[in-house]
Amino acid sequence: MKGRAPRAGYDREEFGPAWADVDRNGCDTRNDVLRRDLAEVATKPGTRGCVVATGTLVDPYSGATIEFVRGMGTSQAVQIDHVVALSDAWQKGAQQWDEALREEFANDPLELLAVDGRLNSAKRDGDAATWLPPARPARCAYVARQVAVKAKYRLWVTAAEKAAIGRVLAGCPDEPLPPSTVAARR
Repeated sequence: MKGRAPRAGYDREEFGPAWADVDRNGCDTRNDVLRRDLAEVATKPGTRGCVVATGTLVDPYSGATIEFVRGMGTSQAVQIDHVVALSDAWQKGAQQWDEALREEFANDPLELLAVDGRLNSAKRDGDAATWLPPARPARCAYVARQVAVKAKYRLWVTAAEKAAIGRVLAGCPDEPLPPSTVAARR
């Protein structure tokens, strides 16, 4: 537990190119997450099954069902959330990492969820002390995922964040941390 470091020096570009193909499967991370989190996925022809054209999301933050349709003015209905916002990570340890580790973090499936675009925009760079999913039943899984990400990457929490995490998880003491497939490179 520490105080928040200054945001000075933060820029999205510090975490590498947005939606890189870090797992080298030929598909960018955004489409990998859409294929993982959406149901009834259809992909765009000629993309080797990479580019998600349509699908259905049951939003993990609100419980609402959202129809995803790729295109101008429609793709933003479903966004990919960095569960630990990149700016928050920067202020709690990531500014000390090298570029490769920041890119790994920004594209880690544990760190990413397809969510309602409006809720993701409302969250901004909030942590558990400043933003929680509006659906109370979603809060336990959300906070557990934040804890798992912060533990994996050894990011610290502020006192207010620690208190908020404690309050949420006290209501669901059996909530498991989501598994991480690999340890972060340090």
